[in-house]
Parts: sequence; C-alpha cells; structure tokens
Amino acid sequence: MSALRDAAMNSKAWPFEEARRILKRYDGKMPAKGYVLFETGYGPSGLPHIGTFGEVARTTMIRRAFQTISDIPTRLICFSDDMDGMRKIPDNVPQPEMLALHKQKPLTAVPDPFGEFESFGHHNNAMLRRFLDTFGFEYEFISATDFYKEGRFDEILLRAAERYDALMAVMLASLRDERQQTYSIFLPISPQSGRVLYVPLKNVDAKAGTVTFDDEDGTETTLPVTGGNVKLQWKPDFGARWAALDVDFEMYGKDHSTNTPIYDSICEILGGRKPEHFSYELFLDENGEKISKSKGNGLTIDEWLTYASTESLSYFMFLKPKTAKRMHFDVIPKAVDEYHQQLRAYATQDVAAQVNNPVWHIHNGNPPESKMVVPFAMLLNLASVASAKDKAGLWGFIQRYAPGASPETHPDLDAAAGFALRYFDDFVAPKRVFRLPTDAERAAMEDLRGRLAAWDGGLDADALQTMVFAVGKDYGFEPLRDWFKALYEVLLGASEGPRFGGFVALYGVDETIALIDKGLSGTLVA
Repeated sequence: MSALRDAAMNSKAWPFEEARRILKRYDGKMPAKGYVLFETGYGPSGLPHIGTFGEVARTTMIRRAFQTISDIPTRLICFSDDMDGMRKIPDNVPQPEMLALHKQKPLTAVPDPFGEFESFGHHNNAMLRRFLDTFGFEYEFISATDFYKEGRFDEILLRAAERYDALMAVMLASLRDERQQTYSIFLPISPQSGRVLYVPLKNVDAKAGTVTFDDEDGTETTLPVTGGNVKLQWKPDFGARWAALDVDFEMYGKDHSTNTPIYDSICEILGGRKPEHFSYELFLDENGEKISKSKGNGLTIDEWLTYASTESLSYFMFLKPKTAKRMHFDVIPKAVDEYHQQLRAYATQDVAAQVNNPVWHIHNGNPPESKMVVPFAMLLNLASVASAKDKAGLWGFIQRYAPGASPETHPDLDAAAGFALRYFDDFVAPKRVFRLPTDAERAAMEDLRGRLAAWDGGLDADALQTMVFAVGKDYGFEPLRDWFKALYEVLLGASEGPRFGGFVALYGVDETIALIDKGLSGTLVA
C-alpha cells in the first residue's frame, strides 16, 4: 500500500492533484466533523443531462483519489435545488400547457407532466438517482425541499437574517442598478399562490426571524424565514449550503466561475469556511453550443448507453476536464476504443504509470482485463459490409479472426457487437456515400484485388496492411493517406476507416475481393 500511496502522492493525474489540495486543507489531520465532505449540486429544472453525470463521476474520481492518499473518512452529497421556482418550461417534456399554469412554483410543487411521481421535481430527482445508481456511485441524496421544510437549514437562515446587510452588500455589488432596487437574498413563497416571489422586502426582522413583503394581490404579509416559508436566491443559497453542511469540496462548470468570490463571501459571512473548488469546462453539442437541460440538446446518459458501455462514458469524463468538449454521438466510437487501449496498457505498467492511467480512476484501482480483440471502429466497418442483422452475424466473422473468442469468454466484445450494430444503423448507414474510383484508383484497386487473390499469408493483419501499403506506394499515391481514403470512400462509403489490413483479416480475404469487385463495378454506388 505504501508504494501505491507514494505513487499517488506524486501523480500528475488531475484527481490526485485535487485530492492533495483537499488533504492540505486540514494538514492531513482529521476534521472536527470526522470526515471530509464532497458535494455536487443539481438544478432539477429539466431532465438530468450528461453533464450532471460528469460532475458526480469526476467528483467521485477525486474522492477515490483522496481515499488512496488519506485514511480520513469521506462523504459525498448530491444536493438537488428542487425548491427553485420553475422559471421556464423545458422543451423536451410532455404537457407544456399544464406546466405553464404552475410557473414560479417550487419544482416539488409542480405536477409531474409524466404522471409518474408526486411532482416534477420528484420525477427529475428520481431520474438523476436512477442514472447515478446505474454507475454504482456511492452518494447521499438531499432534497432542498426537505432541507428547508425539515428545519435543517433554519440555523443558517436565521443567521442570514441577522447578517442581512452584510450579505446584501456582497450581492448588490454584483448587480446592475435596476436589479438592486428590488433584490433580496430571501425569496418568500406566497401563502396564497404557492409561487416563489421575486419581490422587494419591506422589512427583515432579525430578532423575530421574519420577512415582510407585499404578496401578489398587494396584501402585506409576514413570514418566518424558517420552515420552508422562504428560500434563498440561488447565489446566496450556494454559499449558505456550504456553510450549513461544512462542505470541503465542490466542482462546477466554468459558467459559475465568475460567481466563486460571491459564493465564498456568503459562506464566510455565515460562519463557514469556503470549500476547495474545481471549475471544469462546459460540454458542447454538435453545433458548439452549451448543453442545456431545458433545451435537451446534446447527448443524454441513456443515449450514450444505447451505443456504448458505462465505462466508455466515464473514460470520456476523465479526459481533460478543463478543456471544452463536444458531446455528440460521433465521439462514442473513439471513446470506446481509447478506453480499451488504456485497459490493455494498464497490465504492462508500473504503479507510477497505473495511477496516471484513466482506467485506474474509472475502476477505483482495480480495472478488468480488456477482451476487445476487435476495435469498436472495426466492428462498425464490419457491420457496414456484412449485412448482419444481429450479433450472431458479426460473431461468424469475429471467430474466424479470433478463434478463441466467444460471447461467453469475451462479454465486453459481445456487448460491443450489439452496440456497433445499433450505432451503424442509426448514424453510419444514413450518411454513407459511395463513389466510383478514378482511373488511377481503379488501377491500384485492381492490383490489390490480384494480390489478394494470390494471397497465402492467412489472416495476418499486419502482413495484409503491409501489402495494402505497398500497393499505394507502387501507384504513387502522395500523401499515402489518399490511397486509404479512396479505399474507404469506394468500398465503405466513408472518408475515414480502419487499418485496412486489419479490416481484411476480420472480414476475410475472399469477402474483401468480392467487395472490391462491387466497388469497381459501381454496384455499391447503385
């Protein structure tokens, strides 16, 4: 264990860098509360998106890294701000007309448009928890509605009333003049309509712990700040939550980073210690726009899991968290193959290299052996030419290429075969565009066909690749990638593809000859 801990203490992997920062927060000593608290926040205004998963996945990676370098106990809380008023109707849910009748009500007071749960907030919370449970995360869930109504926030809310002027000074300094006129850190919930009210307060009585305001019909109303009668605006709520729970670490998207000084100040005014932060870059959709829960753009967790394993998604989340990344369907094949490349590399690495390998962080230091003897990208190309309708159709080719493989002994490959068929049908097949070869390409392909017909080297992928490479050189393709691009466009209907020698080994020499004949005759174009 000492070798592992020594390697972890020197690792440049970002989870270990963050873990060491948290350990330094207490100089390696036990916190007074008896544990280090990690938190992730969730705004359930729409269905959870893949960025929400990424926040918990990455926080879990840091938590595991911390557990490797320290014996201090840890907790991870997933906090849902489900008392937030529903400000707009998500684009990707049913019954928008019904939801419009409940705008500005707390999300846990809005009926569930799916008709499955107590409220819209409860529905979205359940979706979040289902997604997180799918990945086996260890976490404790806290609902803001419960937190407020059960009195667990009361001490901080009363302190906020006492220190109202100091808190308001922080907030007003960040607001435009027009907003300053009506702003308050407290949002009362109307006893009449049940809506969260963005109204100026007429009085804050610190001694009584109450706020006074005019309700929507003009009636002057006084409410206690405790018991779920008011909630804090979201920026003060952020910092107040840190103080109430004594949070040690929270990560959030770059769009929050400018508010970090505000969150920290609120926390400290309320008697807390600001946590360690980690600001990650945002996920973007295919058009380069930020993924949004209300828009429903970008990938969902369920969509990724339709086409690839949970581990490949975790791998994608591990990579360069401070770099903005497109989150679209076309990133899936690369993530799958890179994940398995790292699994294969792990077994050959020493401890120092292993703790820097993404799969260490995905599998908590105990990654499995990869049985993906055929890359996912190659399975997609096989699906393109094999006319297979199910996994069994692909396995006929796979077992000729790797006789020792079977669905039972290679379950990850078996699952990937099913994923590849789905991915091909939905994304590759509709976009395939075949073309006829140029005269120069035709001559080279006819030569390649002749060499394959005379081939007696078995299914040696490297030897076949060398032979394909030699044909391109002999026919003067410069750069040589133009030769492979021609093969892909004429035979596979795409501008990119696999190592062609490996493809021939998997698909078969005779089958590849027949495919070349189709490409040269124009059958594929037709």
